[in-house]
Amino acid sequence: MLLIPFEPGHVIPLRRAPDVRDACTEVYGADDAPYVTSLRELLGLIGAHEWREKGVPIPALDGDHVYPHYGVFSPIRGEYVDLVGEAPLPPTKTAFDIGTGTGVLAAVLARRGVERVVATDNDPRALACAEENVNRLNLSSRVDVVQADLFPEGRAGLVVCNPPWLPAKPSSPLDHAVYDPGGRMLRGFLTGLAEHLEPGGEGWLILSDLAEHLGLRTHDELPTLITSSGLRVAGRLDTKPRHPRVDDADDPLHAARAAETTTLWRLTT
Repeated sequence: MLLIPFEPGHVIPLRRAPDVRDACTEVYGADDAPYVTSLRELLGLIGAHEWREKGVPIPALDGDHVYPHYGVFSPIRGEYVDLVGEAPLPPTKTAFDIGTGTGVLAAVLARRGVERVVATDNDPRALACAEENVNRLNLSSRVDVVQADLFPEGRAGLVVCNPPWLPAKPSSPLDHAVYDPGGRMLRGFLTGLAEHLEPGGEGWLILSDLAEHLGLRTHDELPTLITSSGLRVAGRLDTKPRHPRVDDADDPLHAARAAETTTLWRLTT
């Protein structure tokens, strides 16, 4: 509810205000008119700018960094990336990464030896971010970043998706990476997976059960959706979160976070 005034050029005319011109220009572009924005939005801009400047080290990429953009999920919770780095690869030359975001999972698959990875997203910010990271990692010859609402054309021997984990409505651009209204992306991936898998291929769904612990999704909902989509579970890999909030007893969501498990579901037809 708190608004911050800006003068032309993204300058905050307040005493002791920080210089946020670079952070605002990255998101808004050049601006020659005064405007206001919320404090919450501004803090998000500053945080995203800092991640974009220093990058996030990825153990599954041998410590190489990816550089998130504003409004694109930052892979600072690396346990889900580690799952993709550890799961046994099916024999395939082609993989799809659905909702690629920063492009980190596509990069991991390419580094693991998949000859061609098609990374899709429908958000212009994510597409620009993934393209930049793929180029930085010298993987542009193996990873194609394309705009698509979920699946690209054709089939692949491996189709990977890490959808937003909470089926709730986002309230800001930053929330779109965390909230999936009505579970649209999760349902779209599962219901469309079979027709995009090559014979004998696998779909990897990487999903936290935090929504179940928060009462936003029932325990039976995901298994039922998998079965009704003509899929079966060939295996699963589980991991526990490692971020500091897990041990913070003062966090209002401490009980749910402490019980959370992130799973890579290996799905086949």
